[in-house]
Amino acid sequence: MPKIVIDARRCKGCRLCVAFCPKGAIVMSKSLGPRGISPAEFTDESACSGCLNCAVICPDAAIEVFIEEPSAKTGKKNA
Repeated sequence: MPKIVIDARRCKGCRLCVAFCPKGAIVMSKSLGPRGISPAEFTDESACSGCLNCAVICPDAAIEVFIEEPSAKTGKKNA
């Protein structure tokens, strides 16, 4: 399952990630971040498809997407 990490210190609140997330898994926080604005936050891990739209569109490189891949030998997921 994909995991998104958003660095609130780098996020300037442009909302591009929110607009380009096809699953609606990213929203703007209701609280202020370190820059005095509402940063984006990842809300629904089960909805994320790992499309990478958010990371690609972010002008400040504030978003990282981690996708677990199944191990070839065991069939288990690796982080």
